Amino acid sequence: MNISPDNTIVLHIGPIALNATIVYTWITMAVIVALSWFGTKKLTTECKISRWQNLLETLVLGMNKQIRAISNQEPDRFLPIVGTLFLFISVSVIMSIIPGYQSPTGSLSTTAALAICVFVAVQFYGISKRGFIGYLKHYLKPTPFMLPFNILGEASRTIALAVRLFGNVMSGSVIIAILLSIAPIFFPILMQALGLLTGLIQAYIFAILSIVYIASATRVYEEKEQTLEKYGKGKE
Repeated sequence: MNISPDNTIVLHIGPIALNATIVYTWITMAVIVALSWFGTKKLTTECKISRWQNLLETLVLGMNKQIRAISNQEPDRFLPIVGTLFLFISVSVIMSIIPGYQSPTGSLSTTAALAICVFVAVQFYGISKRGFIGYLKHYLKPTPFMLPFNILGEASRTIALAVRLFGNVMSGSVIIAILLSIAPIFFPILMQALGLLTGLIQAYIFAILSIVYIASATRVYEEKEQTLEKYGKGKE
């Protein structure tokens, strides 16, 4: 039983061996691109829209609403990274019902890469809003002695993101494999449905935590801007 798709070699290109994680990641990306192209090729501003456009608008509006509610900021700048993470994880989980397909999120290397993307996004948004020096200063609060602990906190939450997603996807696959050996008809179907639900919930949680981490890097700056605008208007 292969717990991780890293252990399954799918293709050899000369001396290079491509495992299931890489191949199925490419497949997932291709499916997302194809669905995006198909869903956006007939966009219109008229009252009558296609079902695909209706689905996409509902999805985007829902994401924007969640980002705004959690971050208390305009969602436009956060939507590309958070939406991409959510869609990639969700599509990976949904496609796992296809026989022979292994979700790339069942690999620790994939979940670690996604968590690193969140880590980089946190630094990028924090620096872009607060400036390089201003952002680095938050590592020294409330005292400079907290510097190593704040850095450790950044690293630990990145690791936690990767391990949480990997653990949930992997455990679901292991449980299904065990039940398949015990009762090969009914239990695997039930557990597959439960695994889909759990995977989608994990995709939602991953996206929500990404928003929380990114928003925490920019919220202080936003609050200062709002305060300055408030007092500036009061003086006028």
